[in-house]
Amino acid sequence: MTKLPAEAYAIIEGKHSDPFRYLGLHSEGGHSVVRAFIPEASNVEAIGEHGETAPLERIHDAGLFAGALPNGSKRYQLRARFGENVVDLDDPYRFPPVLSDFDLYLLGEGTHRRIYDKLGAHPITLDGVDGVAFVVLAPNAKAVSVVGDFNFWNPLRHPMRVRGVGYWELFVPHARAGDRYKFDVTGPDGRHLPLKSDPVAFAAEIRPSTASVVVDESRIPHPRPAPSGINALYLSVSGLKGYCSHRQGRSGLPRAQCH
Repeated sequence: MTKLPAEAYAIIEGKHSDPFRYLGLHSEGGHSVVRAFIPEASNVEAIGEHGETAPLERIHDAGLFAGALPNGSKRYQLRARFGENVVDLDDPYRFPPVLSDFDLYLLGEGTHRRIYDKLGAHPITLDGVDGVAFVVLAPNAKAVSVVGDFNFWNPLRHPMRVRGVGYWELFVPHARAGDRYKFDVTGPDGRHLPLKSDPVAFAAEIRPSTASVVVDESRIPHPRPAPSGINALYLSVSGLKGYCSHRQGRSGLPRAQCH
């Protein structure tokens, strides 16, 4: 097998802080090369934009594959064989970033006003492919992977990349609402930590289970606004029950103005 660079071994060992630098589509020597790390796959092919295929060479027994794309395609899929099963996959490492540079700027200075729209797990469509965008803040971590129902909880399948001041992100194609997930974190001293639930998750399993759950926020029912004519606020202060207008109630003092 070909002698591999240090970045390849960082991918294999789950220690790379930016797997996009090695995995996915790259131009080398005037040629397009795609690399994929798919543990337990025996064979992998690249599928070009028009359905043409090209085999990828297995360059490490751990499941690292590389090769040229058919006809120089820019968009591609991967076809992997697992025993008797053949699966077509969208490569997570061919997609653009989840967070914009402006998001990173606001998050870095602590002024982002919709942090719940950026961190956590959000079903989105990216480059025409449905999936889930995962983002978690772990400024002291050396490596972070997202694990869940979509990858058999294998921490080697979806390593994330760090951006800004410690925001780890990855778009996972075909993950969906209802999937359970956690984050696999390597600490600053290189130790593997217990799996971590998402602190910004919209849902979680009922204890004693502790996994976070992907939620499609667009399907969450929202309370109907109160009729515009209602301006009474019910109070109970020092045993006195009554109601005041909204303006009166804001004082918190149910005096003679209240009824």
